[in-house]
Amino acid sequence: MAPITHNIYITGAEQGSGKSVIMLAMMELFSGHADKVGFFRPIIHSGEEKDDLIEVISNRYQLEWPYEAMYGCSDEEAYRLLANDRYEELLKTILSKYRSLKAQCDHVLCVGSDYKTGSPLFEFDFNADVANNLGCLLMPVIKGKKRNNTDIIDTLYSIRHAVHENGCDLLAAVINNVDPNQVDALRARFSHDPNSNFPVYIVPAEPSLERPSIGDIARTLNAKQLATNNETLNLEVYNYKVAAMIVPDFLDYLEKGDLIITPGDRSDIILACLMAYHSKNYPQIAGLLLTGEQEPAHQVKQLIDGLGEMPFAVLGVATDTFTTAMNVTHVHARLHAQNQRKIATALGLVENNLNMEELKQRLLTQKTPRMTPLMFEYELLQRAKTNPRHIVLCEGEEERILRAAEILLLRGAVKLTLLGNEETIRQKIQALALQLDDITIIDPLTSDLRQLYANTYHKLREHKGVVFDMAYDLMADVSYFGTMMVHLNHADGMVSGAVHTTQHTIRPAFEIIKTKAGTSIVSSVFFMCLEDRVLIYGDCAVNPAPTAQQLAEIAISSAQTAAMFHISPRIAMLSYSTGASGKGEAVEKVRKAVALAKALQPDLKLEGPMQYDAAVDASVARTKLPDSEVAGQANVFIFPDLNTGNNTYKAVQRSSGAIAIGPVLQGLNKPVNDLSRGCTIPDIVNTVLITAIQAQG
Repeated sequence: MAPITHNIYITGAEQGSGKSVIMLAMMELFSGHADKVGFFRPIIHSGEEKDDLIEVISNRYQLEWPYEAMYGCSDEEAYRLLANDRYEELLKTILSKYRSLKAQCDHVLCVGSDYKTGSPLFEFDFNADVANNLGCLLMPVIKGKKRNNTDIIDTLYSIRHAVHENGCDLLAAVINNVDPNQVDALRARFSHDPNSNFPVYIVPAEPSLERPSIGDIARTLNAKQLATNNETLNLEVYNYKVAAMIVPDFLDYLEKGDLIITPGDRSDIILACLMAYHSKNYPQIAGLLLTGEQEPAHQVKQLIDGLGEMPFAVLGVATDTFTTAMNVTHVHARLHAQNQRKIATALGLVENNLNMEELKQRLLTQKTPRMTPLMFEYELLQRAKTNPRHIVLCEGEEERILRAAEILLLRGAVKLTLLGNEETIRQKIQALALQLDDITIIDPLTSDLRQLYANTYHKLREHKGVVFDMAYDLMADVSYFGTMMVHLNHADGMVSGAVHTTQHTIRPAFEIIKTKAGTSIVSSVFFMCLEDRVLIYGDCAVNPAPTAQQLAEIAISSAQTAAMFHISPRIAMLSYSTGASGKGEAVEKVRKAVALAKALQPDLKLEGPMQYDAAVDASVARTKLPDSEVAGQANVFIFPDLNTGNNTYKAVQRSSGAIAIGPVLQGLNKPVNDLSRGCTIPDIVNTVLITAIQAQG
């Protein structure tokens, strides 16, 4: 039996299939199971602008391949070859470039040509032929929009016939953008189809993916950005309104997500839009599009500049108002790497409606033994989604936390509670136009739970002289309140630290949640995501000068953390000398820690004392520790003290560009994790996912 190919060829079965959202999910799947992933399009459209799909994938997944390596040829070149009856030469050109890319990749995702010209029949047959010649499994995407079930079924049978005629190997078929009312009937129909030897997945319509963003309009109309930022470009446009009335009448027609089209000299409309956006009595618009190559009067611009950053985009075009309004109606929604919300929405939608495990079984004959950062992050998300846990985010008023919360909820990875002043948080959610309307928000100052938490804390700490009034005051603090939520099983885990110190975050956990049985110390690790692997560093955040016994416990806890995240631990106990060569109090402490750890866990692959170069460099290891099963291939590093560990992780992070996820706390009865105050939105997302997986365990 021939081995299953590892590569996929996604193609639309017709125009408007929406294959780009399926493309994202498949690229996410590949990135989670391969070190180097390539992206390839057989034919792109001619012109100066780069191919949209190549740009999206290259930017999102930071592909290292040159743009020219990721497509076969332009449509202009393809038509010239076809016109001269040189079809085989066209296929050879595409195949040659594909093989050059494939030779450098573990997997390649191919996405077929678009349907802007030519007949749909020709397009599908061409893409099926290309897929065969590239040796890829075909994944056709069928349009479900504005079709009844009979039409959809007929189209699928036509595609099945065409696939059979072309002799293609089919991975699966996807019917995309289906009316939600039709989904159940279609699923029932295809799940009982005795003639189908491949899965058919139904993806329901999601209106937000159909709406163009302000950025789509700006790019399509080549509009000048008079006032905007990257986030306002991602706002979705629900409706278009031409503002030709006086202000009082105009305000009656405002709706949420409107793009207001008006001449650039209508200062009254511009100011009315700005005031309406900040008013609780009017919906928030998506942006302003000023026509006629006119800009607001300089006095109005000066007034607006004094108000700070604009809450919505202001664009300008040279065309008149009527022409502009007509042009806007022809702008289509597109995926862009900068629009994280739309990408998260698309991924969440597709991953929830395609059986990713079934696809993996059909695709992959073996797993790569390497755990790359993309694979690690993919694994985090997939594991968190298998059993979503309830995580409390203590800093609900922080913008980075809110943006990370939106991504997590759109991906369906966790349940979340935000702590903070509800009115403040709701206002920020509205101002940032985030999709967090249904998120739970608790204000510790006014919560009914404060009394219960104070009573519980008072009983826990009464022996330390804590009286009830002191306990009640402490429960106004978000870290104490959030920790008590976890302690009383009102949440499964807690994440904080974006605006608070490490001590402020973890001190309540020491007092309330306490350490696991058999563990005397709480420690931390960082997941260091290098270019081609993930390493674990501990302890780089909590314990300044651990004893030999504590170092042994840190090593054992770090090994358990590594195993929890599917990293087979090979532990190096670090010092300034390797093996038996060195002497001194610091080296003896590490040597004793190694003996204690091995006595407690004899099956661990753990060695030391060891210098860092001997731990990671195979050639150095052969010289210094030739018979070691850890030296040269260590992936868990235990530093002798906080000074060494903290400086080392930061040096590696800053000098190599590694992503440092953590500190992840270990040794507690329940998961509480700290963020760096300089954390990014991806840092927060990853830390929450790690906390959720810890809670699952």
